Amino acid sequence: MGSPVPPFPRPAPRLPDHFQGHGPQAGSLLRLRRHPPGRTTPRSRNRHAVHNRHRHRLLHQEHGAGCLPAGLAGRSPRRCDQGNRCLAWRLRTSRRGYEEGWRRLRQGFGPGLVIPRLRTHVQALLGERHPLSSPDRLRQAEAYLCETFSRLGLTVSTHAFDAFGDSYRNVVASLPGTQPETAPLIIAAHYDTVPDSPGADDNASGLAVMLEVARSLQAIPLLRPVELIGFCLEEENLLGSLAYASQLRERGQDIYGAVVLECVGFASSEEGSQRRPPGTPIPVPSIGDFLAIVGNVASADLTAAVERQANQQVPELKTISLVVPGKGELLPDTRRSDHAAFWHYGYPAVMLTDTANFRNPHYHQPTDTIEGLNFMFMEQVARAVTAAALDLAGRPSE
Repeated sequence: MGSPVPPFPRPAPRLPDHFQGHGPQAGSLLRLRRHPPGRTTPRSRNRHAVHNRHRHRLLHQEHGAGCLPAGLAGRSPRRCDQGNRCLAWRLRTSRRGYEEGWRRLRQGFGPGLVIPRLRTHVQALLGERHPLSSPDRLRQAEAYLCETFSRLGLTVSTHAFDAFGDSYRNVVASLPGTQPETAPLIIAAHYDTVPDSPGADDNASGLAVMLEVARSLQAIPLLRPVELIGFCLEEENLLGSLAYASQLRERGQDIYGAVVLECVGFASSEEGSQRRPPGTPIPVPSIGDFLAIVGNVASADLTAAVERQANQQVPELKTISLVVPGKGELLPDTRRSDHAAFWHYGYPAVMLTDTANFRNPHYHQPTDTIEGLNFMFMEQVARAVTAAALDLAGRPSE
């Protein structure tokens, strides 16, 4: 997998922290070249243009730093340009679009704008959504996800799998990247419920945040493709996500990582509102006003990246991260959502959660209604996930 290399800061060519480990020595698609300051290309038609003739040189710094696609070094400019627009132009265009997208994103964020949208999504999805006791309502939730993603301009498809003698579908919405050959980032939440619960926190809250993240990301050009997935039958032993991750592995497809939203709408400022999950090896506050970020050792970098962006971009959102060994077998409570399906098949994944029954007294109850949700907390989670997705999907340049 290749990662985009931004223009190097002066004077030393050093990658930003979130690109470390993705250079030429790690199999990057880019190879670095240096040239003396101010040097012009030999026989250039325009002696004032630095490296103007060699269009396949993607980026240029004042001191002559540039990048060549690995395998294209030494080829003629004509051959490098055949069939596609110059990638340098694409990256410059992406940078302008990225900066403009961030400007629009900041304008579109804010509790007064985001919370009404989150509330609208929760109200539309609220209600028991179980494959046996309320199959029609489950299909309606699926349809709402498809329609909302389509209205946002995303490419929507479904991934079908069999269970209980019937066919069920995961909803997959795709955002293209300017480097479509790179492994996609997945953002996911499940849309089914247990019987006799309207499922506001579990998991209309996660779905609403995912839809808001989709609305934000579609305004910004990304290098890495992003897939937003509504998983079905999470409450039935992760059947939907296991079917999806299994198919990825069978086809030999890679992913950059999966960020799974599981119960992200309940927060309390009361002392004693948070309980400590059994066996948790880290201190847990007694006030349930934080977002838990749970990954395994294989997902440690992904876990750290999500927490870093949350802390930097949404400092008012308290976070606690936990990295467990193996696939979480020693701490079963860390395996209770769709991220565990990705762990099972060897993919990096993290779960973002309010800790469900360790905080929310309405978990899996008829009282899991919209009145119990903290929409300010959900708005902060939406901003944090958006910031993490922008960082993980790759910035065109700094």
